Amino acid sequence: MKTDKLYYGAAYYDEYMPYERVETDFKLMREAGFNLIRIAESTWSTWEKREGEFDFTSLDRMLDGAEKYGLSVIVGTPTYAVPTWLVKLDPKVLTVNHNGQNLYGPRQNMDIVNPTYRKYAGRMIEKLTEHVADRPCVVGYQIDNETKAYDTCSEYAQKDFVGRLKKKYPDPDAFNHEFGLDYWSNRVDDWDCFPDIRQTINMSLAAEYEKYQRQIVNEFFEWQAGLIGKYKREDQFLTHNFDYDWIDQSLGYHPDIDQYAAARHLTVAGCDIYHQCQDNLTGKEIVMGGNIARSLKGTEQPNYLVLETNAQGLTAWLSYPGQLRLNAYAHIANGANCVEYWHWHSIHNAIETYWKGVLSHDLTPGQTYRECSVIGNEFARIGKHIKNMKKSNRVGVLLSNEALTGMKQFPTKSAGSHSYNVVMRWLTDVLYDMNIEYDMMGVADHDFSKYECVILPPLYSATEELLKELDEYVAGGGNLIAAYRSGFSNEILKVYPDTQPHILNRALGIRYDQFTYPEGVTVEYGGKSSAAREWMELVTPVTAETLSPYTHHTWGKYSAVTLNSYGKGHAMYLATMFGGDTLREIYRRFFDEIGLAYDDSAPVSIRRGVNDDGNEVIFYLNYSKDEIKFTHNGESGVSLLDEKNVGKGGELCLPPWGVCIVEIRK
Repeated sequence: MKTDKLYYGAAYYDEYMPYERVETDFKLMREAGFNLIRIAESTWSTWEKREGEFDFTSLDRMLDGAEKYGLSVIVGTPTYAVPTWLVKLDPKVLTVNHNGQNLYGPRQNMDIVNPTYRKYAGRMIEKLTEHVADRPCVVGYQIDNETKAYDTCSEYAQKDFVGRLKKKYPDPDAFNHEFGLDYWSNRVDDWDCFPDIRQTINMSLAAEYEKYQRQIVNEFFEWQAGLIGKYKREDQFLTHNFDYDWIDQSLGYHPDIDQYAAARHLTVAGCDIYHQCQDNLTGKEIVMGGNIARSLKGTEQPNYLVLETNAQGLTAWLSYPGQLRLNAYAHIANGANCVEYWHWHSIHNAIETYWKGVLSHDLTPGQTYRECSVIGNEFARIGKHIKNMKKSNRVGVLLSNEALTGMKQFPTKSAGSHSYNVVMRWLTDVLYDMNIEYDMMGVADHDFSKYECVILPPLYSATEELLKELDEYVAGGGNLIAAYRSGFSNEILKVYPDTQPHILNRALGIRYDQFTYPEGVTVEYGGKSSAAREWMELVTPVTAETLSPYTHHTWGKYSAVTLNSYGKGHAMYLATMFGGDTLREIYRRFFDEIGLAYDDSAPVSIRRGVNDDGNEVIFYLNYSKDEIKFTHNGESGVSLLDEKNVGKGGELCLPPWGVCIVEIRK
């Protein structure tokens, strides 16, 4: 979605404040260059304290203040946190999951297919949207918050799941054969005898239930979008703050939602990206998360909104001076049109007391506020040059919910349920280090022909149609990098009973029939050596060249990395995981082979895009504590932040955590 300005702001909760201070806060926001707030998404019980009694006093106070101070507003539906009276009305609103019955207290503890929940949540959404729709400050709506199915295994969900299976497999024999349910007498020959899904030992059935859970999330989006659509003006957008798999920070693609399917019901995709700071700040989460968000609405709508990110955040995340500004520009460089913090003020009680906002607990303008003021006022000054950035990347990474589920059901050695995303980040983080920008693609929303190179994180689960398409892509002149465990099973995790990797073995020029965990095994290439980890396949080349064998007393006769010419294209296979420095050398060999240019000699991160005027904009981002001097890698232009001319090949100098943005004007 194109915007007429860069949005910059924070989530705001008048309901959480120790005293009424909307006037004070909104005045501070405007002085800091903020122009956007998100409100309402978690406070159902504030608007409806008792069943059927609606009170929007606090909401109106915020909207009145926003209009007075010229702030745009995103209104979130508050349906991910249910009020106590609703639970009393129907205790089954609190869902049952794999761990048992949910209790009241946490958010996102409800059953999204429960009819009572749907009835009252729907009424709340309509009342709220109708109330705010005509307010000129309301520019858009956010569906729910980081929505998933919350592992619902309720009676409603399981009954619905079985009903869908019956329609898909009218013949129980066909169902039993497809899922291999003869194993351990798991056959289901009477649909009324279908067992509780929570104890299944059949990973195909477990994966099918996870797919069902993703489907009901998609339907939940469609339902909310329909309710909001009754009142939404044409000039208002509809978004959602998609989040990510998580290990101490945003890690990778989320296993519990098909974001590509859900995003079809939105005007613009949004996301929540959280990351470590101080010496652990790299910018990699910003790029990974942003690349996923940028891909969700397709190439016709490439820009996205960052609806939550670090202000002060968790205690360990306090930014060094300059890092907030660096991160804000990194989001924009990746195609975002909005940077919004969670949240404006630090909360004084409850579970997120130590997840701090722009203001600290004293609610006065401190160091974080002052740094945000620099960003906000710079955005106001130069935003027209860097909004609606278009990217033209030559590398595409294929994401698959089904493969992710397969790797969760059958994880590798230490990464466990995060196996898929750990490998995805291994592959993409090295691209980042080499200043190779990349796009993401969904299995149902891909176009391989756009890319000179396609990269496969472990495509553990895939249809034969998809595997044949990849085979044809390489044969026709495309270039493929595939990680281990690709082409192993079909769409319901049933292992293909022929040469592995199934179908892809032709393009890759390899075969294998044994695999194990690496112990005392190394991979060497280009003078770099690192330990193999997580998984190793004992690959035998058929037509491929071995770039690196395993270094090991027994496994040394097998290939760890291979390269194959196939038709007009090339395909590389990574049969194990190893250090990033070694992978970087291997990438260099592959990209040199196929003629894909890269710039991994620059000491800074480089992001490129084209602005509304058709001018190339180059962002230089210094993710280090040191001052760095380097050469401008582009035609002559203007440094937007200080309005100085930059000559072709001119020397630039960035302070620690510094930014330089060069616009090359036609």
